[in-house]
Amino acid sequence: MGLNNISLALLCLMALAMVHPSYAQNSPQDYLNAHNAARAAVGVGPMTWDNTVAAYAQNYANQRVGDCRLVHSNSNGQYGENLAWSSGDLSGAAAVNLWVNEKASYNYNSNSCAAGAVCGHYTQVVWRNSVRLGCAKVRCNNGGTFIGCNYAPPGNYAGQRPY
Repeated sequence: MGLNNISLALLCLMALAMVHPSYAQNSPQDYLNAHNAARAAVGVGPMTWDNTVAAYAQNYANQRVGDCRLVHSNSNGQYGENLAWSSGDLSGAAAVNLWVNEKASYNYNSNSCAAGAVCGHYTQVVWRNSVRLGCAKVRCNNGGTFIGCNYAPPGNYAGQRPY
């Protein structure tokens, strides 16, 4: 009997070890850590997780399950947003890193992106006045991944620097 219990316990641990990576880097803390590292790098204070903002992000992400390729803005002026889509599995932390990597295209002195480049996702991540965060991830029917993060209050106001 004791040997069977040990075998069962080992089997359960192995199953958990195989399942865990699929949930890696998708927790609220993972999203916060990725955002707050980028914010700290430019001297901006940390964000906090907001369940109301996260519910808003989850509601929109749930609407994208049918076809993740059709990414449209869910911004209603109440929240800022960043959206990401991948044909494979994309972690929440990896999505935030995609946005943060736009820093290379942002020129603080001119408060603009390099010619032909995108940097608005990055500036929303580090927007000083955006202090509450909510993110969501869904696996789409086409096998892709959709991730959305919303920010309160919103950022990216024309003529204003993010920090």
